[in-house]
Amino acid sequence: MKNFLITGASSGIGRELASILNRDGYRVYRTYRNTPIMQQGEEIEYHFLDVTSDNPDLDFLPDKLDGLAYCPGTINLKPFVRVKPEDFIADFNIQVLGAVKVIQALLPRLKKAERASVVMFSTVAVKMGFNFHSLVSTSKGAVEGLSRSLAAEFAPKIRVNCIAPSITDTPLASGLLNSDAKREANAQRHPMKRVGSVSDIAQMAAFLLSDKSGWITGQVIGVDGGISSLKVS
Repeated sequence: MKNFLITGASSGIGRELASILNRDGYRVYRTYRNTPIMQQGEEIEYHFLDVTSDNPDLDFLPDKLDGLAYCPGTINLKPFVRVKPEDFIADFNIQVLGAVKVIQALLPRLKKAERASVVMFSTVAVKMGFNFHSLVSTSKGAVEGLSRSLAAEFAPKIRVNCIAPSITDTPLASGLLNSDAKREANAQRHPMKRVGSVSDIAQMAAFLLSDKSGWITGQVIGVDGGISSLKVS
């Protein structure tokens, strides 16, 4: 049986991804940091993991790991003049250095798999450039660069890809979608005329972790309702 680790899986995309992999018959290990989660009948293990720790505790994992999805993230939108340097450092610690620490710690396990896959998450704002997105765009831009670099370095043994969503209906984005007016305004910005669902993003992540995507690596894939590439009236 294949083993997968989903970090930052207490809610949203990570939680949905873990459920998809579990339903597909895989062994799934799920971690949380700030939001404890209760087991609800699924054969998924839950473990506390602080990705900002210098020595993340991953002893609960088996010797072989077939895939990793690094899901921890933040959305902190405010004018650049109000952003402090320490805000960038805090964001970078979670979104980039956390991924670095976890991937480095897991490399021996990933190398024991016949074909392993790593999935990370960016944002459409890296490509598009949006107001008030300086924090998240800076960190996620680094995530995209890290994904491509590791894909080159780890090929052909380990594939590495990155998903760049637009706004998705998750607890992380709740402040941006907390009224019908906000939800409709965000939907109308997209050619598909709706915001993303956790399933939209998690299904792509599950595909990238699976052998069905065995010839895909080093890609930043937009799952964004067309906003990054289409202009429709």
